[in-house]
Amino acid sequence: MSTKKRALPSRESWKANKTVLVTGASGGIGYDLSSVFAENGYNVVLIARNKQKLLALANQAQQMFGVSARVIVKDLSRPNAAEEVVRELEREGIQIDVLVNNAGFGVLGNFAFTSKQDEQEMIQLNITAVASLTKLFLPLMIKRGSGKILNVASAAGFQPGPLMANYSATKAYVISFSLGVAEEVRESGVMVSVLCPGPTFTGFQERAGIRENPFLKLVFADSK
Repeated sequence: MSTKKRALPSRESWKANKTVLVTGASGGIGYDLSSVFAENGYNVVLIARNKQKLLALANQAQQMFGVSARVIVKDLSRPNAAEEVVRELEREGIQIDVLVNNAGFGVLGNFAFTSKQDEQEMIQLNITAVASLTKLFLPLMIKRGSGKILNVASAAGFQPGPLMANYSATKAYVISFSLGVAEEVRESGVMVSVLCPGPTFTGFQERAGIRENPFLKLVFADSK
Protein backbone atom coordinates (compact mmCIF):
# COMPACT_ATOMS: atom_id res chain seq x y z
CA MET A 1 0.00 0.00 0.00
CA SER A 2 1.49 3.35 -1.01
CA THR A 3 1.89 6.21 1.42
CA LYS A 4 0.22 9.44 0.35
CA LYS A 5 2.69 12.33 0.38
CA ARG A 6 1.71 15.59 1.97
CA ALA A 7 2.37 18.94 0.38
CA LEU A 8 5.73 20.45 1.18
CA PRO A 9 5.54 23.17 3.87
CA SER A 10 6.05 26.84 3.20
CA ARG A 11 8.51 29.01 5.09
CA GLU A 12 5.62 30.15 7.26
CA SER A 13 5.45 26.70 8.81
CA TRP A 14 8.63 27.52 10.75
CA LYS A 15 6.41 29.86 12.73
CA ALA A 16 3.24 27.76 12.58
CA ASN A 17 4.84 24.64 14.10
CA LYS A 18 7.17 24.14 17.02
CA THR A 19 10.76 23.27 16.11
CA VAL A 20 13.16 20.72 17.55
CA LEU A 21 16.92 20.75 17.10
CA VAL A 22 18.57 17.32 17.26
CA THR A 23 22.33 16.81 17.27
CA GLY A 24 23.73 13.53 16.02
CA ALA A 25 20.61 13.15 13.90
CA SER A 26 22.13 11.08 11.10
CA GLY A 27 21.73 7.71 12.81
CA GLY A 28 20.74 5.69 15.86
CA ILE A 29 18.88 7.39 18.70
CA GLY A 30 19.15 10.84 17.12
CA TYR A 31 17.65 9.63 13.84
CA ASP A 32 14.76 7.89 15.56
CA LEU A 33 14.00 10.83 17.86
CA SER A 34 14.02 13.17 14.86
CA SER A 35 11.55 10.92 13.05
CA VAL A 36 9.23 10.77 16.07
CA PHE A 37 9.23 14.55 16.45
CA ALA A 38 8.52 15.04 12.75
CA GLU A 39 5.69 12.52 12.88
CA ASN A 40 4.18 14.54 15.72
CA GLY A 41 4.23 17.79 13.73
CA TYR A 42 7.52 19.37 14.80
CA ASN A 43 9.77 21.12 12.33
CA VAL A 44 13.24 19.61 12.59
CA VAL A 45 16.73 21.10 12.57
CA LEU A 46 19.08 18.21 11.95
CA ILE A 47 22.76 18.42 12.88
CA ALA A 48 25.53 15.90 12.20
CA ARG A 49 28.60 15.44 10.00
CA ASN A 50 27.03 13.17 7.37
CA LYS A 51 25.30 15.42 4.83
CA GLN A 52 23.71 12.67 2.73
CA LYS A 53 22.07 10.95 5.69
CA LEU A 54 20.77 14.27 7.01
CA LEU A 55 19.32 15.20 3.62
CA ALA A 56 17.58 11.83 3.36
CA LEU A 57 16.03 12.29 6.81
CA ALA A 58 15.02 15.88 6.03
CA ASN A 59 13.34 14.77 2.80
CA GLN A 60 11.49 12.02 4.67
CA ALA A 61 10.25 14.49 7.28
CA GLN A 62 9.01 16.90 4.62
CA GLN A 63 7.43 14.35 2.29
CA MET A 64 5.84 12.05 4.87
CA PHE A 65 4.86 14.45 7.64
CA GLY A 66 4.60 17.86 5.95
CA VAL A 67 6.95 19.67 8.30
CA SER A 68 9.89 21.95 7.57
CA ALA A 69 13.40 20.55 7.86
CA ARG A 70 16.74 22.32 8.03
CA VAL A 71 20.05 20.47 7.66
CA ILE A 72 23.20 21.84 9.28
CA VAL A 73 26.36 19.87 8.54
CA LYS A 74 28.55 20.54 11.55
CA ASP A 75 31.24 18.79 13.55
CA LEU A 76 30.37 19.70 17.13
CA SER A 77 33.68 18.33 18.37
CA ARG A 78 35.25 21.54 17.02
CA PRO A 79 35.49 24.58 19.32
CA ASN A 80 32.90 27.30 18.61
CA ALA A 81 30.72 24.95 16.52
CA ALA A 82 27.75 25.50 18.85
CA GLU A 83 27.99 29.26 18.41
CA GLU A 84 28.10 28.83 14.64
CA VAL A 85 24.87 26.80 14.76
CA VAL A 86 23.08 29.47 16.76
CA ARG A 87 24.22 32.25 14.42
CA GLU A 88 22.91 30.33 11.40
CA LEU A 89 19.51 29.86 13.01
CA GLU A 90 19.33 33.49 14.13
CA ARG A 91 20.03 34.67 10.56
CA GLU A 92 17.12 32.56 9.33
CA GLY A 93 14.79 33.51 12.17
CA ILE A 94 14.31 29.92 13.35
CA GLN A 95 13.23 29.59 16.99
CA ILE A 96 14.14 26.39 18.81
CA ASP A 97 11.42 25.08 21.13
CA VAL A 98 13.04 21.74 21.93
CA LEU A 99 16.78 21.01 22.09
CA VAL A 100 18.00 17.42 21.97
CA ASN A 101 21.70 17.12 22.78
CA ASN A 102 22.25 13.62 21.43
CA ALA A 103 25.59 13.71 19.59
CA GLY A 104 28.40 11.84 21.29
CA PHE A 105 30.96 9.10 20.89
CA GLY A 106 33.20 6.86 22.98
CA VAL A 107 36.83 5.78 22.92
CA LEU A 108 37.62 2.16 23.78
CA GLY A 109 40.92 1.24 25.36
CA ASN A 110 43.31 1.77 28.25
CA PHE A 111 43.31 5.53 28.86
CA ALA A 112 47.09 5.63 29.13
CA PHE A 113 47.43 4.51 25.52
CA THR A 114 44.41 5.88 23.65
CA SER A 115 44.71 8.81 21.24
CA LYS A 116 44.97 12.16 23.00
CA GLN A 117 43.17 13.84 20.12
CA ASP A 118 40.31 11.33 20.22
CA GLU A 119 39.92 11.83 23.96
CA GLN A 120 39.90 15.62 23.63
CA GLU A 121 37.36 15.54 20.80
CA MET A 122 35.15 13.25 22.87
CA ILE A 123 35.22 15.68 25.79
CA GLN A 124 34.46 18.55 23.42
CA LEU A 125 31.46 16.73 21.92
CA ASN A 126 30.10 14.87 24.94
CA ILE A 127 30.52 17.69 27.45
CA THR A 128 31.41 21.08 25.97
CA ALA A 129 28.94 20.99 23.07
CA VAL A 130 26.13 19.91 25.41
CA ALA A 131 26.89 22.69 27.88
CA SER A 132 27.40 25.29 25.14
CA LEU A 133 24.16 24.58 23.27
CA THR A 134 22.25 24.51 26.55
CA LYS A 135 23.86 27.79 27.60
CA LEU A 136 22.92 29.43 24.32
CA PHE A 137 19.31 28.25 24.04
CA LEU A 138 18.20 28.05 27.68
CA PRO A 139 18.03 31.82 28.38
CA LEU A 140 15.81 32.29 25.32
CA MET A 141 13.49 29.53 26.54
CA ILE A 142 13.34 31.03 30.04
CA LYS A 143 12.50 34.43 28.57
CA ARG A 144 9.60 32.87 26.62
CA GLY A 145 8.51 30.83 29.63
CA SER A 146 8.50 27.60 27.63
CA GLY A 147 10.85 25.06 26.12
CA LYS A 148 12.36 21.64 26.61
CA ILE A 149 15.90 20.30 26.65
CA LEU A 150 16.72 16.60 26.48
CA ASN A 151 20.33 15.58 27.07
CA VAL A 152 21.26 12.05 26.04
CA ALA A 153 23.66 10.49 28.54
CA SER A 154 24.11 6.76 29.14
CA ALA A 155 23.70 4.11 31.79
CA ALA A 156 27.52 4.09 31.71
CA GLY A 157 27.39 7.44 33.50
CA PHE A 158 26.25 5.82 36.74
CA GLN A 159 29.51 3.97 37.41
CA PRO A 160 33.20 4.02 36.50
CA GLY A 161 33.97 2.25 33.22
CA PRO A 162 37.39 0.64 32.86
CA LEU A 163 38.55 0.68 29.20
CA MET A 164 36.05 3.46 28.58
CA ALA A 165 36.95 5.51 31.63
CA ASN A 166 36.75 8.92 30.02
CA TYR A 167 33.51 8.13 28.17
CA SER A 168 31.80 7.06 31.40
CA ALA A 169 33.06 10.23 33.05
CA THR A 170 31.64 12.42 30.28
CA LYS A 171 28.25 10.80 30.65
CA ALA A 172 28.38 11.20 34.43
CA TYR A 173 28.84 14.91 33.75
CA VAL A 174 25.79 15.00 31.47
CA ILE A 175 23.64 13.33 34.12
CA SER A 176 24.79 15.61 36.94
CA PHE A 177 24.61 18.74 34.77
CA SER A 178 21.10 17.94 33.54
CA LEU A 179 19.70 17.22 37.00
CA GLY A 180 21.24 20.38 38.42
CA VAL A 181 19.93 22.65 35.66
CA ALA A 182 16.52 20.96 35.81
CA GLU A 183 16.20 22.07 39.42
CA GLU A 184 17.32 25.60 38.58
CA VAL A 185 14.58 26.02 35.96
CA ARG A 186 11.88 24.08 37.80
CA GLU A 187 9.52 27.08 38.08
CA SER A 188 10.44 28.77 34.78
CA GLY A 189 8.17 26.85 32.43
CA VAL A 190 11.21 25.12 30.90
CA MET A 191 11.84 21.39 31.33
CA VAL A 192 15.32 19.84 31.33
CA SER A 193 15.61 16.06 31.31
CA VAL A 194 18.23 13.39 30.71
CA LEU A 195 17.97 10.10 28.83
CA CYS A 196 20.22 7.27 30.01
CA PRO A 197 19.96 4.37 27.54
CA GLY A 198 21.69 1.09 28.12
CA PRO A 199 23.68 -0.68 25.37
CA THR A 200 22.09 0.31 22.06
CA PHE A 201 22.97 -0.47 18.44
CA THR A 202 23.96 2.84 16.83
CA GLY A 203 27.01 4.18 15.01
CA PHE A 204 28.60 4.38 18.45
CA GLN A 205 30.11 0.91 18.29
CA GLU A 206 32.00 1.54 15.06
CA ARG A 207 33.30 4.93 16.21
CA ALA A 208 34.44 3.47 19.54
CA GLY A 209 36.29 0.61 17.85
CA ILE A 210 34.10 -2.14 19.29
CA ARG A 211 34.38 -5.26 17.15
CA GLU A 212 31.34 -7.10 15.84
CA ASN A 213 30.42 -9.91 18.16
CA PRO A 214 27.35 -12.22 18.10
CA PHE A 215 27.11 -11.78 21.88
CA LEU A 216 26.33 -8.09 21.41
CA LYS A 217 23.03 -8.99 19.79
CA LEU A 218 21.96 -10.51 23.13
CA VAL A 219 22.74 -7.46 25.27
CA PHE A 220 22.29 -4.50 22.89
CA ALA A 221 18.86 -3.03 22.18
CA ASP A 222 17.66 -1.39 18.97
CA SER A 223 17.37 2.40 19.11
CA LYS A 224 13.74 2.41 17.93
